[in-house]
Amino acid sequence: MPIITLTTDFGEKDHFAGAVKGAIYSEISEMKIVDISHSVSPFNIPEAAYIILNAYNSFPKGTIHIIGIDSEINMENKHIAMKLDDHYFICANNGIMSMICAEIAPEQIVEINIHDRIETSFPALDVFVKVACHIARGGTLDVIGKVIHTIKPIKNIIPYVNDEQNQIVGSVIYIDNYGNVISNIKKAFFEKIQQGRAFEISARNYTFKKIYTKYSDVVNFETPVEKRNDEGKSLVVFNSSNYLEIAIYKSNSQTSGSASTLMGLDIMDAISVKFLND
Repeated sequence: MPIITLTTDFGEKDHFAGAVKGAIYSEISEMKIVDISHSVSPFNIPEAAYIILNAYNSFPKGTIHIIGIDSEINMENKHIAMKLDDHYFICANNGIMSMICAEIAPEQIVEINIHDRIETSFPALDVFVKVACHIARGGTLDVIGKVIHTIKPIKNIIPYVNDEQNQIVGSVIYIDNYGNVISNIKKAFFEKIQQGRAFEISARNYTFKKIYTKYSDVVNFETPVEKRNDEGKSLVVFNSSNYLEIAIYKSNSQTSGSASTLMGLDIMDAISVKFLND
């Protein structure tokens, strides 16, 4: 029996996440359900896309991922089911899958068309659960939808490079639990444009000329502990997902502050990399 994962903006207070789980268990009592996150910022498509991209491939092949973000159906927001990288994804066609699809081509995409058989005002509960359990029982995508070949993109998900190839203009796509600011600039893309040149990374009024390998590299461990003053230092790293990230060492948004709060950076704010000629 495959695993079903849940990624939503439902939060922990309301009944929504619990109701979805209950509906799955009512269909298949022995199903394994894993919460990826229910704390996605409401209707935040880039944030949800980043979380899914970096979580899904830790699960076994055949896992079914329900994504309940901005899932109310209308003429501009249809529902899709997708097979990609031997995983299944069920969500609205609102751009959530475009970040993954930019790296891996889908094997099959269908626009779900079972709504005439299901009366719903809560698609993640009524429609997405039915589709997920159909797949879990070995059902094919063709039965629950018509084949389509394209999906909606997320705007501004790909960083811009100028004609002179000496500047990348990216944007903030995610702010993590530590307040670290993650851009849409991936390491391989950065290095392709860099070609070994020195650089300056700019975000609002802050400039960085070095990228650390890991957060603790900002610490001089030869300095006695009692003389260190490293907490609160700003730095840039390529994070564990290989995205360019601006961070504060051992930050805490609730106390000492974070890259997001101290630098005033938010989702979709610009992050620029200028490459310097010799």
